[in-house]
Amino acid sequence: MNPVLLIPARMASARLPNKPLADIAGIPMIVRVWRQAMAAGLGPVVVAAGEPEIVAAVEAAGGRAVLTDPDLPSGSDRIWAALGQIETRHDVIVNLQGDLPALDPAQLRAVVAALDKSGADIATLAAPIDNDADKTNPAVVKAVVAWDASGALGRALYFTRATAPTGAGALFHHVGLYAYRREALESFVALPPSPLELREKLEQLRALEAGMTIAVAKVNEAPLSVDTPDDLERARKLLS
Repeated sequence: MNPVLLIPARMASARLPNKPLADIAGIPMIVRVWRQAMAAGLGPVVVAAGEPEIVAAVEAAGGRAVLTDPDLPSGSDRIWAALGQIETRHDVIVNLQGDLPALDPAQLRAVVAALDKSGADIATLAAPIDNDADKTNPAVVKAVVAWDASGALGRALYFTRATAPTGAGALFHHVGLYAYRREALESFVALPPSPLELREKLEQLRALEAGMTIAVAKVNEAPLSVDTPDDLERARKLLS
């Protein structure tokens, strides 16, 4: 396998404007994410930027970024557009969000390993939910997974913002990292948004509705995702 890691980033954010350039202990958030991705040692890392300011910040830190159309509808569309601007020998494309400044590089290695081991079209991660508030929080996306006998690798059955499944047993927080086989990403971005995707506002449901397979690797905890000013303050305290 020959991965490339792509980080979609754009300045427009309803809850946290100019989020990629938010200062965290003197370093722009997008630069912190790029550094964590580089530390995984999987392959080249490229930021798929919606604006020139993001490109400038990444390049100033010694990284690589390409400019993509700011009006692209999703992160998947943005990484596909970026892939067209770089050389094309990579057969695995890892999509990691630009708002995970404390991401453990081991989780990037885990998602690529899950893709390799499972033979699925796409791989992602899930972590056990360990508090009651997250179980009912619609901002915490739940992964409904058919786990194998080891309990470490499974197949995604559904993703939802609701509390699911019901009854006794663990619930799992979906970690929004993806590893795509190149042909799977190409097929995915060519599909129109699906009914369940539009209903749940979860892009990965488009793949499931189209019959694509998504492998899920279990990790211990979900990384801090910076979506709001409060999240940003938490990140600053964590990384100061």
